[in-house]
Amino acid sequence: MRTDLIRKTALTAAGLAFAGGAIAGPITLAYAASDAKPVTQTQTDRKGHGDRELNVRYEAQPNFYYCGPAATRNALSVQGKNIDVDAMAKEMGTTEAGTDSINDITPVLNKETGKNAYRSVEISSSSADDKQTDKLRADIVHTVDEGRAVVANIAGTTTDVDGAVHSFEGGHYISVVGYRDGGETVKIADSADPNMASYWISVDNLADWIATRGYSAS
Repeated sequence: MRTDLIRKTALTAAGLAFAGGAIAGPITLAYAASDAKPVTQTQTDRKGHGDRELNVRYEAQPNFYYCGPAATRNALSVQGKNIDVDAMAKEMGTTEAGTDSINDITPVLNKETGKNAYRSVEISSSSADDKQTDKLRADIVHTVDEGRAVVANIAGTTTDVDGAVHSFEGGHYISVVGYRDGGETVKIADSADPNMASYWISVDNLADWIATRGYSAS
């Protein structure tokens, strides 16, 4: 089976053949492509009326299947950590088919954070209902307020607040590093393309993007 990853906003595309299997937890064979070399980008911390952004030392993923380790590395960077993505990929069991599950991400986040700060949350339905969306919003606000980023496994296509389309039909991992309007809109750090390193989307769109998969939050 061939799955194409399309970054429509950057007019780039890459494909990968992979074989999937049954796993415990969300079905999450995920990967994304970037031909660009890793870069560093710093976000601005902003506290106020229902708004907050964490400082991210952003790096793009070095290959098409490292989105899980790269998203985790970017998430941990808000805590001042700089963990080698190859080491994390080994711990997560990442292969050219990607990183199997958010359940492979959460233990690494907890190990590097030094406590059981993270837990995996599954949205198993094909689209998120109001209760699941409300929980995601609350989890993002709580995690970011604790000075940590959320890591989410997503699949499919969504649109950000500027109208740009982001499509990862084969699956992908991203970091959530900020929120505004009390969590109605959230900031994404995306390792797939340094030209689109960050963007804002509604929490409703993010919940549906995560649907059938899961996320790791405090």
